[in-house]
Amino acid sequence: MKAVILNKNGKLEDGFTEQPKPKSNEVLIQIKASGFNPIDYQMLENELERKLISSPILGRELSGIVIDKGSEVTEFNIGDEVYSGSGSMGSNGTYAEYIAVPEAIVSLKPKNISFEQAASIPSAGLTSLQIFKRLQLNPENTVFVTGAAGGVGSFLIKLLLSHSIRQITTTVGSEENRQMLINIGLKEHQIINYREENLIQNILKANNDQPFEFGIDLVGNSMSEVTAEVLKINGTYVDVTALVTKDAHEMLFNKGTLIMNISNYTYGMVKKYDYYKNSLLEIKILIENGTILPPQHKLVGNLSLDTVLQAHSILKNNQTQGHKLIMKH
Repeated sequence: MKAVILNKNGKLEDGFTEQPKPKSNEVLIQIKASGFNPIDYQMLENELERKLISSPILGRELSGIVIDKGSEVTEFNIGDEVYSGSGSMGSNGTYAEYIAVPEAIVSLKPKNISFEQAASIPSAGLTSLQIFKRLQLNPENTVFVTGAAGGVGSFLIKLLLSHSIRQITTTVGSEENRQMLINIGLKEHQIINYREENLIQNILKANNDQPFEFGIDLVGNSMSEVTAEVLKINGTYVDVTALVTKDAHEMLFNKGTLIMNISNYTYGMVKKYDYYKNSLLEIKILIENGTILPPQHKLVGNLSLDTVLQAHSILKNNQTQGHKLIMKH
């Protein structure tokens, strides 16, 4: 099968490899579309993420059609349209024509959306749903979100708004992203441009000059310090990036902050596969009944090295403009 493969020198190249065969508990999926995530290029650059490479083929989320299945598979039939966040649990990554994955992490795709839309959901959807469920927010809570226009951020904002949680303040870096958040339901005063002066004051002003109970940091680095600064004593800091700076950590410690680490990877490590399936099924229902919409997506190109390199570059330079990047297969 055709694939984009990481060679022995750690460089990506176009290539061919054997089509995987499904194990007894696996389905073989012909991939129709796959999504790109920052972790894809971070695995090539960052020691922490490099440990997650389990195959010379990268890529972690997909939609497609079941074309074969193992003897113990009971929930899927040949021809079923499915979507899945494979993480490192598949036979290979998703920069390929086919993938074999445990049936326990796969869900039927929402009926009312395309393969491209479905492939934009798993990573951002699973992360957002985990944040939402673990925080158990109510409409009185005040919430600050960094990087709200990204894949996770925009999905999370839709989830919060659909559950009447509206005391939200967010940061963006461009006019397009501000517009995108207004389009999904935020008001002008809830969106702060992080490039402007007096950032901390502007953020607090949007919350009636009060610190926030919850800070959801989807950016890390210097924004982790901003988040730490605008949080109240004994507030909650949600860490999605593992990029908290030393200064932010000190501030969070001094404020007695509860730090909640978000990781989808952890469930794969302990083989709690039902987490993936159940979350995707829950998202499927929310999308089919119109409670939330899939993320906006942008098609980068077809399965090829060029498409992968272009997508990695857009992600790295933060030029997605709130769109999930998708490769068509």
